[in-house]
Amino acid sequence: MPAGSNQSILSGGKNIFLIGFMGSGKTHWGRIWAEKYQLNFVDLDELIEERQGTSVAHIFDTNGEEHFRLLEKDALHSCEKLEHSIIACGGGTPCFFDNLDWMNQQGFTIFLSCEPPEILRRVSLEKDKRPLFSKLNPEEFLDFIRAKLAERQPFYDRAKYHLTPAELNDTSLEQFI
Repeated sequence: MPAGSNQSILSGGKNIFLIGFMGSGKTHWGRIWAEKYQLNFVDLDELIEERQGTSVAHIFDTNGEEHFRLLEKDALHSCEKLEHSIIACGGGTPCFFDNLDWMNQQGFTIFLSCEPPEILRRVSLEKDKRPLFSKLNPEEFLDFIRAKLAERQPFYDRAKYHLTPAELNDTSLEQFI
């Protein structure tokens, strides 16, 4: 559901930044929409991995979250040169530094919301790729998701547009472009 104006989100070469908790579908839908609307697609975590030559999980394990967040900010800001692109951001990206304000200045943010039980279902299928889960027992996952989501929600709520799982399909962007 739009939280902003009726202006096309792609006017003037603006980019689309997908934000939301891990497992909310940012990469999945970003790839689908980029292909459908012939836009460029960037997954911020994949960009960081390519630049660093290692996985996000390994960066977290060896250098810590603070180091990762600096790499993430640099990767995000390198997207400034892009136009007509969809950028799938990490779940914490909007919560650090000036990232959310920067994204809203550079383009349009779309928050893909998802309820904790559904997030748990999705991320438990690939928890080895989720560095924040690497140290938790399966019983702790749902409590962790709820707490982290509550912490991040004020940032997610500042996105220009919000979409729920019921609103996500291959034509979801048509209401904006």
